[in-house]
Amino acid sequence: MRDADLDELTIASAGRLMRAGSLSPVALTEATLARIERLQPRLNAFITVTADVARQQARAAEAEIKAGHWRGPLHGVPISLKDLYCTAGIPTTAGSVILKDHVPDFDAPAVARLLAAGAVLVGKANMHEWACGVTNDNPFFGRCHNPWRQGYIPGGSSGGSAAAVATRQGLGSLGSDTGGSIRIPAHMCGLVGHKPTHGLVPRFGVFPESWSFDHAGPIALTAEDAAILLEVIAGPDPRDPSSLPGRPPALRPGLRQGVRGLKLGLPADVYFDDCHPEVQEAVMAAVEVYRSLGAEIVAVPIPEARHGLDLCLTIAWAEAAHFHRRWLQTRPDDYGPDLVETLASASAYTAVDYLQAQQVRAKVRHAYRRLFERVDLLISPTGPLPATPHDVDAVMVQGRSASVLGLAAGLTAVANATGEPACSVPCGFTEDGLPIGLMIHGPRLADGLVLRAAHAYEQTQEWHRQRPSLRR
Repeated sequence: MRDADLDELTIASAGRLMRAGSLSPVALTEATLARIERLQPRLNAFITVTADVARQQARAAEAEIKAGHWRGPLHGVPISLKDLYCTAGIPTTAGSVILKDHVPDFDAPAVARLLAAGAVLVGKANMHEWACGVTNDNPFFGRCHNPWRQGYIPGGSSGGSAAAVATRQGLGSLGSDTGGSIRIPAHMCGLVGHKPTHGLVPRFGVFPESWSFDHAGPIALTAEDAAILLEVIAGPDPRDPSSLPGRPPALRPGLRQGVRGLKLGLPADVYFDDCHPEVQEAVMAAVEVYRSLGAEIVAVPIPEARHGLDLCLTIAWAEAAHFHRRWLQTRPDDYGPDLVETLASASAYTAVDYLQAQQVRAKVRHAYRRLFERVDLLISPTGPLPATPHDVDAVMVQGRSASVLGLAAGLTAVANATGEPACSVPCGFTEDGLPIGLMIHGPRLADGLVLRAAHAYEQTQEWHRQRPSLRR
């Protein structure tokens, strides 16, 4: 398989070709593994590469397809997993030295469903330590770099997943999202990242940051690919008490229904407060595309959005400190210096702090429920800034210094607080060639509508067809 051919594939197109017998799962897997070997020294997108497992799975997929036993669009397709998904017989580190020798004896439900669909696992992707950050500067497994600019962050905490997909080191990946950790890397790497409705994808076997803010979901090249992945991994699991009952409806049949007649809310405050001018320009251009497609654009005030990050920093960090309490006491030196300090600070939160934050969270949820009685979806920037250099911890906005973490998650975290679906889709590039993401946020269980709106926009644009310079 030619290297240039790999650049043109998506999950959907690869699945069609393999079903027709014109693309070999073995050839595709070998091309993917060759690219991983070539790019790993520069991008460091993986913690573990599962070459032997991938080759075995690809051979099995090829034999099954030839025998007429096609399992679906993921059959024979190379994918990766953020390295906090438990995988039987394969190390799962959560980006931490504490788990460097941890080899689970079971697959997380989402993983088991991918493998049952015939997907080929090429590796476990690099991530921010314990999923607690946005830079993917991992002190134990090294920095993962943005495929559009060496030395820039890919976003986090699912940065390795995004860097891998953007460079076709696998055609899709699963990430996790506590305050934006699927959507932020998608925004910074020019991909589609979908945070599902809370509980739609079971999180059993996925190492947690925050039990009430965590979501598991796909990072993909297109909205259709995200829908393919989500259809496979969604559904209840009795081992996850937060998973929703019943199988969700199919997502792909509705993708092509367009947005004509939909009311799309455009925030009149908060979401654009700290926006880089080029990000705002790209998002407003996307708004006009939706208007041209027949959507009604409605300006909506949503001041409650400003609480999203604070809620995440209080509730999610308190829950993270609870999960890590035994290791913080017995192995504090096995945490990176920034993380151990943050977790130690969060350990000092009181029950009153936590309960006050939950009270505010209830008000935010109520505000967004009321909002979605007026509009079908909310559209906004995914993040106010494009990717930043690795060594930059703060930037100047509106004449003040602001942390990269606060800016990166400032717009995404509210959907984690509400548990509603939100997706980032590419909507442009800065003059320096860095990707920009548009966020589409919908009411609870409207994942199909969110992906439908992402797909409608995508079909009129070429942003998702651009290729990063560091792909070869």
